Amino acid sequence: MPEKLTLSVIKADVGGYVGHGDVHPRLMDKAREVLASSPLLVDAYVARAGDDINLIMTHRRGVDDPEIHGLAWNTFKACTEVAKELKLYGAGQDLLVDAFAGNVKGMGPGVCEMEFVERPSEPIIVFMADKTEPGAWNLPLFKMFADPFTNPGLVIDPSMHDGFSFEIHDLKETRKVFLSAPEELYDILMFVGAHHRFVIKHVFSRGLDGMVCASSTTQKLAHVAGRYVGKDDPSLIVRCQSGLPSVGEALEPFAFPHLVGGWMRGSHCGPLMPCSYDRCNPSRFDGPPRVVALGFQIANGKLVGPRDLFADVAFDRAREQANQIADYLRRLGPFEPHRLSLDEMEYTTMPQLMKRLAERFQPIEEVRPPAEALAAAVETD
Repeated sequence: MPEKLTLSVIKADVGGYVGHGDVHPRLMDKAREVLASSPLLVDAYVARAGDDINLIMTHRRGVDDPEIHGLAWNTFKACTEVAKELKLYGAGQDLLVDAFAGNVKGMGPGVCEMEFVERPSEPIIVFMADKTEPGAWNLPLFKMFADPFTNPGLVIDPSMHDGFSFEIHDLKETRKVFLSAPEELYDILMFVGAHHRFVIKHVFSRGLDGMVCASSTTQKLAHVAGRYVGKDDPSLIVRCQSGLPSVGEALEPFAFPHLVGGWMRGSHCGPLMPCSYDRCNPSRFDGPPRVVALGFQIANGKLVGPRDLFADVAFDRAREQANQIADYLRRLGPFEPHRLSLDEMEYTTMPQLMKRLAERFQPIEEVRPPAEALAAAVETD
């Protein structure tokens, strides 16, 4: 039996430079230094999206391994010390507790991992987003694995005809459900369309022995802390080719800059702009939300690459459209739908404002028709 490989992407914001737009080079150097000294890893690559550090690691220890998660935690702690020295904004903000407890899930950092037997050719894409939430992956993942207008492989490739299984997490009720495409297509859309609450965690092939195809970070910091503590800035791993979406099919959903939650203070909707790695430095209104795509070939556990996939001029139109959408939404200011709905604002300062003004609210004295007239009106309808 071939030895399995684990690909882990663990990310955190431990200090922005300047404000929320970038990661200082010294933090990146510190992260590389800590990972390079570890005997646990086969290989590692340190990347960033805006002000978030992403640790891309390969190893043989399986998912949820305490030592790998501990290594990531210690890396972020070391970077936090550098951030404090430089007085960077929000130093250590994604580390919600002081001590590591065996797994970084629920402690602030975002995690996506998958374990698999390396194929003869193993191309993968690591998507990294900034100024948005985990639900930002719902539309792209649906299009990659369930929409034949985006992924013609669903029609052309016989190995895709059995479809894919979606593991969907309910972030509010902390539960999950597995739904299959194409049979349960409409059920999938019912849930993943509500991307503030329901998110796609994993996608599995139904025709390739249940092979894991995609894994995303689903941590929502506001749900963990019960208050606004920063944006979630999710990451996503997608395996490609040979019965899975091709690289081009996995990228195609991002040619449309769909609306996602996040942006300024995690309280606004905005277009998800695909951009090259060196241009993922959001500044306008701390945005608009960005996504970068790093492509790797995995060879004997080693990360060959990356290739900056959104550097292609073919995505220029999507970037232009994203800026136009941003112009339109910004003119709405504090009005919905630019500002998030009230159920999402409950994790910001909105509850404090409501509490402060509670005694000033008064009952509305309505003049209502007699009950008999209302009953008659209902019967008429």
